[in-house]
Amino acid sequence: MIDLYTAATPNGHKISIALEELALPYTAHTLNLSKGEPKEPWFLTINPNGRIPAIVDRAENDFAVFESGAILMYLAEKTGCLMAQDRRGRSQVIQWLMFQMGGIGPMMGQANVFFRYFPEKIQPAIDRYQGECKRLFRVLDSHLREHEFLAGDYSIADIANWAWVRTHRWSGVDVDDLPHLQRWLGQIRARPAVQTGINTPPSVIDRDADDDKARQFAEEARQMVEMGQSRQGGV
Repeated sequence: MIDLYTAATPNGHKISIALEELALPYTAHTLNLSKGEPKEPWFLTINPNGRIPAIVDRAENDFAVFESGAILMYLAEKTGCLMAQDRRGRSQVIQWLMFQMGGIGPMMGQANVFFRYFPEKIQPAIDRYQGECKRLFRVLDSHLREHEFLAGDYSIADIANWAWVRTHRWSGVDVDDLPHLQRWLGQIRARPAVQTGINTPPSVIDRDADDDKARQFAEEARQMVEMGQSRQGGV
């Protein structure tokens, strides 16, 4: 049995999707980010960085793993699935996983902050991060023109990138001119395990919407951003 500590974010959904795809038994524990639960002492013993997601593998003497990319690799290696077994194939999966960890995730995260959450609109920052997101999306689209999935067969690389790219509208970036990326997004969304995974836990908002719930979510996130700045001496 695996305990998953998570929240309704792209990084959290990466792990619930993988667990569903691998048919591993797990219990999901949803942490309240706005109340600072990931910073509580009990959770810091699992992840010293105080971020979700993290897992505890009860079958491996309560072995804890944090960082979403590391968790994906651990689960793939534990089961022998969702990652090629030969050296070159494994490297390809890891390359595209790192593409998400070092590019897609950070750039979309910053786009979200400046486009949705930051208390003032700093247009050069918005343009910078949205532009970089679109550049990275073009890289994916170009690669997917000749490949069904990112690294041979469907893998943790697809899961990691998809969990973020599917929220592109929340970052203010469209993909209307990227047909191969759109095909891939739809193909992965249709998988039953993916549909279950993105609802574990369910998002409190529709990230494609601009309704009262979305605005409330953005306001709560804005307060979290401001609180983080205050703690760091930024305001």
